[in-house]
Amino acid sequence: MTDDAPSADWLRRSRAAIARADLAPEAEPIGRVISVSDGIARISGLPDAPLGALLRFEGGQAGFAQTLDATEIDAVLFDDVTGIEAGAKVTDTGDIVRVPVGDALLGRIVDPLGRPIDDGPALDTSETLPIERPAPGIIDRALVSEPMMTGVLVLDSLFALGRGQRELIVGDRATGKTALAVEAIVTQKHTDVICIYVAVGQRATAVERVVAAVREHGAPERCVFVVGNAGSAPGLQWIAPFAGMSMAEHFRDAGHDVLIVIDDLTRHAATHRELALLTREPPGREAYPGDIFYLHARLLERAAKLPREVGGSITALPIAETDAGNLSAYIPTNLISITDGQIVLDSHLFAANQRPAVDVGLSVSRVGGKAQAPALRAVSGRVRLDYAQFQELEMFTRFGGISSTRVTAQIARGESIRALLAQPRYAGLRLVDQVALLAALAEGTLDGLGPERLAELRRQLPARIDATAAKAKAEVEAGGALTDAQRGALVEVVAALVCELGGAETAG
Repeated sequence: MTDDAPSADWLRRSRAAIARADLAPEAEPIGRVISVSDGIARISGLPDAPLGALLRFEGGQAGFAQTLDATEIDAVLFDDVTGIEAGAKVTDTGDIVRVPVGDALLGRIVDPLGRPIDDGPALDTSETLPIERPAPGIIDRALVSEPMMTGVLVLDSLFALGRGQRELIVGDRATGKTALAVEAIVTQKHTDVICIYVAVGQRATAVERVVAAVREHGAPERCVFVVGNAGSAPGLQWIAPFAGMSMAEHFRDAGHDVLIVIDDLTRHAATHRELALLTREPPGREAYPGDIFYLHARLLERAAKLPREVGGSITALPIAETDAGNLSAYIPTNLISITDGQIVLDSHLFAANQRPAVDVGLSVSRVGGKAQAPALRAVSGRVRLDYAQFQELEMFTRFGGISSTRVTAQIARGESIRALLAQPRYAGLRLVDQVALLAALAEGTLDGLGPERLAELRRQLPARIDATAAKAKAEVEAGGALTDAQRGALVEVVAALVCELGGAETAG
């Protein structure tokens, strides 16, 4: 050994000193950008990054791992790609995509990452949740038995929704799908339900109209607006429904009932197809990747009702768009099989000024009367059958005269039902108002009453019931079964109004 060579004792002491000082070097995995375009960055390195990992780029931008290959990662970016170039450093944060949750979100407009976009202050919350969370197990769920009132007579009477249900709203473009969902949100101002509206790929002006409608007619202080509009990066649009669901789950776990509207999953599917094709995933039917069904299934399965001692419920109203009424298209077919029923809107009814344009023949709620208020169930039993028979008779009588008084009476009853189911926007009906109108319809009190007088009757009815049938109102809203005395009192109120509006000859 030479004089310059370190002794074994010196090496031992040096290593011990380094260990005591905790100066041992640590390896940090670093990836490099190979290429970036169309909101997708291809990255080499980071062999231990899992699917969905949150990645941070050298310029401060973020994205998540969408596709894992043997030596490369395809990452979807959340923001503008400006500043990201080939060779830029990428690090794995060791986490997945999370969103802020909590009461601070109520009344706010945020992007899918929870960043405020309403010119308000920063969110005062430190709690976050992953956007991807497992759905409650079957054994952990409770029966869907409490009604979710929408204020829309055709829905509450014929296709009742329950708290914890998933009901698809589907129809062609510009048939009132969003309007129907917003009506349900506005009606919750009379309840304790928290509402979350998720915009996916919508025009900014359309989102502004929704926000303005809720602020004018609803309770915006109990609403959250998650906006991934058409101008947002595809990555933000992709995570928007999942982010909204995580926000809803926070309130559900705190014991609240939540209504979430996802507008719409057709555009979300198109975004997923775009990202999948850019990341070289094999296309399938209609060029959608094979996991598109699983994507929406794992999202909507998170809507459920929990036992009250555990939490609340999430009611989901996803929206889907059809082309020329084609319900057998790939995405509508998927969503119909995932959800607990569908509200089908018809463009011909919409053009005929039947608003909301609900097709009662194709629409269905698989929960149905199990979640309907007992009083409403007692008076709505035959409405759908009578209306369906009327539509058939109306079609046949276009080709010739009516030869039977019974057919004439059925057509008159059907016209009354059609006029009754038409409802102006933001004029939601209370439970007792709906029970009164349907009870009067069954008694023939509304037969022959024109649409104009029926609209005026609907406008005056709440105040008249409050003034002259307060006891019947209290008993109906208490959730009990409808008694003959309550039915008679409510029908009497409607009959009196019909007479005052000039319909005495039809009310008798």
